Amino acid sequence: MSTHPKHLPADERRAVTVEAVVALAGESNPAEITTSAIAKHMKLTQGALFRHFPTKDAIWQAVMEWVTTRLLHRIERAAAGVESPLAAMEAMFLSHIEFVSEHPGIPRMMFSELQRKESSPAKEMARTLMARYADRLRVQVQHGIALGEIAPETDPDTASILFIGLIQGIVMQSMLAGDPKVLKAEAPKVFAIYRRGLEAKR
Repeated sequence: MSTHPKHLPADERRAVTVEAVVALAGESNPAEITTSAIAKHMKLTQGALFRHFPTKDAIWQAVMEWVTTRLLHRIERAAAGVESPLAAMEAMFLSHIEFVSEHPGIPRMMFSELQRKESSPAKEMARTLMARYADRLRVQVQHGIALGEIAPETDPDTASILFIGLIQGIVMQSMLAGDPKVLKAEAPKVFAIYRRGLEAKR
């Protein structure tokens, strides 16, 4: 027997709230999402929503924590057991694109938070996500250099920045085109160019 949506345990209510925000961000400008809109989407009162989150910033922080946990897990799982660093990076790249295609509101939220002038817990979490993501990429690049698969003159920091920037570029093109199919169609071709730039000359 399922639990009535208005009487979910606290942890489940917070999880459902995060999912509601991610869904709303896929349909509208994240900066314009109000607690009233979130409560309406969930068929709750704002009072019921604030029993689990004291402020809107607390909701946004929870969303960014959700994104961080799931995206890092997704790319780690994609790279696990792949011996070739370049192949592992391609798996990470395509896995990230798949994640974004499943949750189109997430890039909008990331861009929205990072553009804010003032600091916020959600903005700091977004920065943490980017830093932890870059760490994983640097490890792959360094491993590729050690194996002779990646050109020895490759700078791991720059390669990591470019990797993330390429994903952001494809996402932006998809948003401008209003066509999510752009993501999956362009991702393999974009990574192929990136890969050729890293490969060691044989």
